[in-house]
Amino acid sequence: MATRTQRLAQPKPDRLRYPDRRSVYWLDELQPERTGSTTKAELTPRWLELSRSKKFYSQVTLSPIWEVSERALRAVASNRLCSLARPRAPVAGWQPDRPPLAPLSRATQTAVATSRICQLAQPKRRLVLEGSGHKSKPVPMTHIPCKASAHIELLATPKHDHPKFEGERSVCWLVSRAARNYIASQRLLELSSPKERKALFEGYDPYEVSRAARSASPSPRIRQLCLPLPRKCSSN
Repeated sequence: MATRTQRLAQPKPDRLRYPDRRSVYWLDELQPERTGSTTKAELTPRWLELSRSKKFYSQVTLSPIWEVSERALRAVASNRLCSLARPRAPVAGWQPDRPPLAPLSRATQTAVATSRICQLAQPKRRLVLEGSGHKSKPVPMTHIPCKASAHIELLATPKHDHPKFEGERSVCWLVSRAARNYIASQRLLELSSPKERKALFEGYDPYEVSRAARSASPSPRIRQLCLPLPRKCSSN
């Protein structure tokens, strides 16, 4: 009985059953030419089924109307189906929407307002009693003389511009002759020129500390600010 190792060492069987094919290199003579195929493969039934082309159905419905079967023509709906086919009735008390322009009745068109309705339709007028005593008479509000106080008149006075107010400056203005002929001094040119700095490949070290920074000493105020905050010590 073959051991487990011997069975695992056996080559896997060829499912396609290829014939034994020798090497294509010969030292003594050439292999005779063959007219047929050198390799014959036999497909499994499953591979043969998958290799077949799909069938396309060429049947096309020419008309959307189809014939109704005889049983469907003679079918009778049940009571349940008839009850489900009935439209849902509206809720009790439902009324259809009222048109936006309802027709007016002839009585409404020929109605005449009474004196009371005409009196209620008049706008209200606010009347104020003028004078004092029993001889006062109602006077409309528009006829009452009104006078503002001195403070209100002071607040109503518009503010005046400052005497030195010159207004907005125009966007485009004339440049003076002195500004056009001005020549910058050597100091101004020196201050306006950018700082010269070497590139990294020329030997510039961005992390180098200057001699002035190394010899600087902090002021008493800076030393005072650097001190830590005093903490309260808990007494035992």
